[in-house]
Amino acid sequence: MAPLLTVEDLTIAFGTGDPVVEDVGFSVDPGDTLALVGESGSGKTVTCRAILRILPRSARYRSGRVVLRNGEGTHVLSDLSERRMRHVRGNMISMIFQEPMRSLSPLHRIGNQVSEVLWLHRGMSERAAKRVVLETFERVGFPDPERTYRSYPFELSGGMRQRAMIAMAMVAKPDLLIADEPTTALDVTTQALVLGLMKELQRETGMAMILVTHDLGVVANMAEKVVVMHRGRVMESGAAEPMLRAPAHPYTQQLFDAAPSIPDASDESPPLPGRDLILQLKNIAKTYSLRARAPWKPATLVRACRGVDLDLPRGKTLAIVGESGSGKTTVARIALAAEPPDPGGEILFRPTPQGEPVAVHEMNRTARIAFQREAQMVFQDPYSSLSPRMRIEDALTEPLDIHDIGTRAERRERAAAKLKEVGLSPDMLKRYPHAFSGGQRQRLSIARALMLEPSLLVCDEPTSALDVSVQDQILTLLEDIRDRMKLSYLFISHDLAVVARIADEVAVMRQGLIVEQAPPETLFHDPRHPYTKALIAAQPTPDIDRPINLELVSLGAGAPESWDEAFRFTDAVIPSLMEIQPGHKVRCHA
Repeated sequence: MAPLLTVEDLTIAFGTGDPVVEDVGFSVDPGDTLALVGESGSGKTVTCRAILRILPRSARYRSGRVVLRNGEGTHVLSDLSERRMRHVRGNMISMIFQEPMRSLSPLHRIGNQVSEVLWLHRGMSERAAKRVVLETFERVGFPDPERTYRSYPFELSGGMRQRAMIAMAMVAKPDLLIADEPTTALDVTTQALVLGLMKELQRETGMAMILVTHDLGVVANMAEKVVVMHRGRVMESGAAEPMLRAPAHPYTQQLFDAAPSIPDASDESPPLPGRDLILQLKNIAKTYSLRARAPWKPATLVRACRGVDLDLPRGKTLAIVGESGSGKTTVARIALAAEPPDPGGEILFRPTPQGEPVAVHEMNRTARIAFQREAQMVFQDPYSSLSPRMRIEDALTEPLDIHDIGTRAERRERAAAKLKEVGLSPDMLKRYPHAFSGGQRQRLSIARALMLEPSLLVCDEPTSALDVSVQDQILTLLEDIRDRMKLSYLFISHDLAVVARIADEVAVMRQGLIVEQAPPETLFHDPRHPYTKALIAAQPTPDIDRPINLELVSLGAGAPESWDEAFRFTDAVIPSLMEIQPGHKVRCHA
């Protein structure tokens, strides 16, 4: 059987610079999935955009040939006119981009954006296109297709927006689907369900797929062939199964070694000592009031979190895990006094072991400024957490300026020292953020958080936007800083594999409630709650013999009303968080 798509000796450069893709070649068979694997900057996305010829004008095709063979004949895409390429894009070859919010127009309804493919390529009427789009929406798992059709992108969650992108790519039934990191920004449970959906749609339609990813766990669950890229070149390629069992190239092995994984069952660890607590959260709840669309309708109350009780021992890491909307970031913001809790909630902070606790929820302005010197935050997105208009020196010394600490020379000296601590050179102080990679920017964000020499660091998804190898480096850095500076971490994540490595205790949240809490060894060895089991089952591992259990994921990630009776809860009936054994708490009915 002839391959559906063939890429031969593709070399691309920007302007007069060195090639960013050099001598890349591979083929995709009908109905198969080929995974393009590598870190950011390896040339994966440039290669895929070159297939559809949607690169910037500065891109130069120095050599190469792209051939598509389908029911309409053989098409040399690299030689087609722009007019004929428009017939290929979205019709024969569709592409799902990494960030759905940037790929969907904020000014147009979802239904109109998906229908546009059928208007352009099938000549359908608006009524006929709407019927097909609604069927596709139902197929990709929208609970209310009509409502989704009328919605704008900002009215949908990240997972729902990604499903809309899949619907847009699938509605014309293309021969080839290019999925560029389609699940990177999603929670692990949503990722597992989206991957299962893509595989199911692929089986039904017989289309081929190119899956761009840096996650070998995703590759193990999806691909028949793998092409590993590094710095624009192909390092290794071949069938997925033998490569995943025994990678030949050192770079592929490096990707394996860097991938976080949930540990195997081991002896249970004793519960954390509860004596020297740096932070206590007692009965924390947060309710938001959303104004109704019509002025005569009552406001909607949204309970972001309810009844949260957490203790963080000094020098330890407490992780809060859950999907988007579970309330974990709200809890972190309340802990930092960025949000006030509902009446009745208490936040107690002890800057020193023998010191009197500070009531964070009752602080005045002076106390708040002092507290901010002790508690800092590392944000999720390294690209938006640093101002593009400020040099690194100014970004790092700004907290010292605000708190009036040191002379200008002393501030610069401390900034240079912090850069060394996070593994960067002091020579970088005069640069702007755009001159750094994602991993380097996250190191800069950590350095900025350390400038005031805090005792508490809140890390809000600090590795979710990074490649696995860079993620490994950042986790190693955070562990080293914590142990060396005796810091305490409140670590927010949706990835249990990351948490398994860094946390001393884990609290799992769902719909604003802590549903299970235990040390990692206990949680992964003996999970009790269906949602915890779903998080563990949804974690993709680079093991061809351990596919994602979608049935278990669907059960735990479903509505609480669908869980076993012992764990079921509603707004009216919420079971208590019970200690079933020392250090292991589960929200269940007695």
